Amino acid sequence: MRRSLLSAVPLVALLLAACGSSATSDPGSSSPAPASSAASSPSADPCAPASLATVTAGKLTIGTDKPAYPPYFVDDTPSNGKGFESAVAYAVAKQLGYTNDAVTWTVVPFNNSYAPGKKSFDFDINQISITPERAKVVTFSDGYYTVNQAVVSLTTSKIAGAKTLAELQAAKLGAQVGTTSLKYIQNDIKPAAQPSVFNDSAAATAALKNGQIDGLVVDLPTAYYITAAELDNGKIVGQFPGVAGPDAEQFGMLFQKDNPLATCVNQALASLQASGDLQKIQDQWLAGVDAPYFAS
Repeated sequence: MRRSLLSAVPLVALLLAACGSSATSDPGSSSPAPASSAASSPSADPCAPASLATVTAGKLTIGTDKPAYPPYFVDDTPSNGKGFESAVAYAVAKQLGYTNDAVTWTVVPFNNSYAPGKKSFDFDINQISITPERAKVVTFSDGYYTVNQAVVSLTTSKIAGAKTLAELQAAKLGAQVGTTSLKYIQNDIKPAAQPSVFNDSAAATAALKNGQIDGLVVDLPTAYYITAAELDNGKIVGQFPGVAGPDAEQFGMLFQKDNPLATCVNQALASLQASGDLQKIQDQWLAGVDAPYFAS
């Protein structure tokens, strides 16, 4: 075969000499002009680590608060991959092409995460609900968890047996500052007394223990954790039905405003959703005994 090809070379050369060429070339060179890179190789993947303009080249920097509480994180160590949000973060990183050792974590206080301006992280994952107000100054991913609000009390509280929204309206309720839990108290429960506001979850739980408030409004997964790990005589009084459709409260990953990485993360989340892996992570880390629903 090789001999046949070699013997055909003179004929090919004669044919080329007889044909004119419109291409311009270096008179001193017999090499053909190189093909354009667009024609010779496929376009680079804009969502591959080498293409992404991350805070640190080749790395994915993820922010969250400290302490990092269960069931979202385990042992206050986001980098161990344990807990709902840690597992989701690493699953997204894997979809984007980052190995675990290419993922780094940085501490970002909850209220600082959605403040305007330059970010020290590529995205933040910290039970941050997607709201129109926050979206004016930051960019969110698609939702990775749809959440209900719940009320936690002590078993000795006057609202421990509450079954209706009306029974909560005479209670002294509390929530963490800047949260949608606080907004839910103000806009949906509408208690007679102004709600108590706390800087963090630990302070709010301490106020409940000390009897400063009758009930604490938090998202349902946090309610499970507080009653299981932080209160000896705590209970989930009930939960509120989630809002269906576009008005549903969802947790989203948070990015600096207009960061194109959000598009790539949305693609990763869509893949995890389609494969069922996102649901498996949720079932593993957020399973628990159902809390009753409050009647309207």
